[in-house]
Amino acid sequence: MIRNQQEEVQALQDTIYVIGGKWRLPIINSICNGNKRFREIERSIPGITTRMLSRELKDLEMNKLITRTVYDETPVLVEYESTDYCKSFGPVILAMIAWGKEHKKKIIQKS
Repeated sequence: MIRNQQEEVQALQDTIYVIGGKWRLPIINSICNGNKRFREIERSIPGITTRMLSRELKDLEMNKLITRTVYDETPVLVEYESTDYCKSFGPVILAMIAWGKEHKKKIIQKS
């Protein structure tokens, strides 16, 4: 099969645009691990600010990776869930986690 390098580079750039940055994958991982409410997600990710989490959740929703549901209760209840589309990215995230663990081992080994 002949590979189209230009198409592959564009696809990689598109992927990095959607999931890139310091916080998006940890947020997706947190939601996939069962954290549905804003404060649960925030507590599960050390170092993230409320403002950053809010902004990233909006971007993830815009890219159809998560859904935001508002329940008409007092006080208002908001929950976030990963979409089926997001779940299709699961094997890639697991592979990235495995690679990251192996990379850390390789780096800390004595030369």
